[in-house]
Amino acid sequence: MINARQSEYLLGCKEKLEQLVDILKNEYDYVSVLATDVSGLSYAVNRKTSSINEFRDSERGFVVRVYCNGGYSEYSFNRLDDVSETAQQIITALNAQSSVLESSAKLKTPLLEEEEAEGEFAGEVSEEFYRPDNEKILAKMKRLRDNGMAREYVVNCSVNYSMQLVNKMFISPSRNLIQAWGVSYVSCVMVLNKDGDTQFTNFGDTGWQGSEIIDKQADKMDQAYEDVVKMFNAPNITPGEYEVICTPAAAGLIAHEAFGHGVEMDMFVKNRAIAKQHMGEKLASTITNMYDGAQGVRQTASYFFDDEGTLAQKTQIIDKGYLVSGICDALSAARLGVRPTGNGRRESFERKVYTRMTNTYFGTQANSLEEMIKSVKYGFLVDGVDSGMEDPKHWGIQCILSRAKEIRNGRLTGKIFTPVVLTGYVPDLLSNISMVGTDIELDGNGHCGKGYKEWVIVSDGGPYLKTKVRLG
Repeated sequence: MINARQSEYLLGCKEKLEQLVDILKNEYDYVSVLATDVSGLSYAVNRKTSSINEFRDSERGFVVRVYCNGGYSEYSFNRLDDVSETAQQIITALNAQSSVLESSAKLKTPLLEEEEAEGEFAGEVSEEFYRPDNEKILAKMKRLRDNGMAREYVVNCSVNYSMQLVNKMFISPSRNLIQAWGVSYVSCVMVLNKDGDTQFTNFGDTGWQGSEIIDKQADKMDQAYEDVVKMFNAPNITPGEYEVICTPAAAGLIAHEAFGHGVEMDMFVKNRAIAKQHMGEKLASTITNMYDGAQGVRQTASYFFDDEGTLAQKTQIIDKGYLVSGICDALSAARLGVRPTGNGRRESFERKVYTRMTNTYFGTQANSLEEMIKSVKYGFLVDGVDSGMEDPKHWGIQCILSRAKEIRNGRLTGKIFTPVVLTGYVPDLLSNISMVGTDIELDGNGHCGKGYKEWVIVSDGGPYLKTKVRLG
């Protein structure tokens, strides 16, 4: 393993960007620039074909933010030739933008007060991020594909793998930061058909590692296949309230939907989240702890500083059942009079910053999975994350899961129900948590939108946990 190399392109632009900031700070009360260079490759293998393409989130460009007349304006661009000419283009465009904003209603925001920060940060990566052996990577994927295709009822097995190098630089009069890291994603989907009944299963892994992540999927395939075969002609659950054990993936979906979106504090500014009125209150059982942050763990949503130049942090959202903190970007923090938590993220350099989750997860306790199963008289072990949504104004939650494994008298019966809808009132679900496992598992194979757009990579998870919730 080596330290990720800082982008030669960004390093080559650094002096010009500093000059640009020096010119613009004479025009505006605040100025910063974020420079982004993201590259990578995506590999795909299925029953008949294989391919290699550029990573879909690859980008290279800049965005300037300034403060003028009580508000912030931004200008994005992807060429930096003549600094003086670029500065004049920015001033002309932003002054025109400011004139339009002055004639319309806008949210007043205080001037950002940045603490001084300087640093160069790098995560560890393997050499293959810079010199990938494409044939070797495809061979690993094909072996996994063939393993899946050799199984009864499997009509297609697809394997996708991506590796991404992320380089960002943030420059303002008080901050000069640069970072580099690399992440990998692997996912496998098996489609099965038996007597006209079609089922599918998916599994994978993510992290700050290389293509060795593909080698770890064979054991996961065995368990996924065993489960999906049981889903053929599986019955639906009789709707009702049950004791439920959530796998780390299911726990992560709950964390993401329950107090992930619900505590994004740009929603506090707009009074669109009920959590704003309940900070400091007990809303979960005393064994419940929940976190978000790019710094606390190393997963796909980890970084060293966010897109506003705020250093990464680990934020405790729930502490022994009490709602103690939200997460926020710098502008929302300024509007609310609190400190930013390092959650200001952009979909790309061309898009605005929102408060966004990073790695969202439950903390651990001391219960084993075996203890949890033995404690259930009748209930289910739920797994197979499909989708979820929540209502941050009323604390409703809905999680769609592919399967529920029946537990009767403290033992798994081998019977599976599918599909599963987990729903309820968030404080009830969290207050019913009675047992929590010892080990955290996180998955970062997904993107999260702000509503229906503004997609960023996130991860979520936790340990196994036991609660009581409504299933249907």
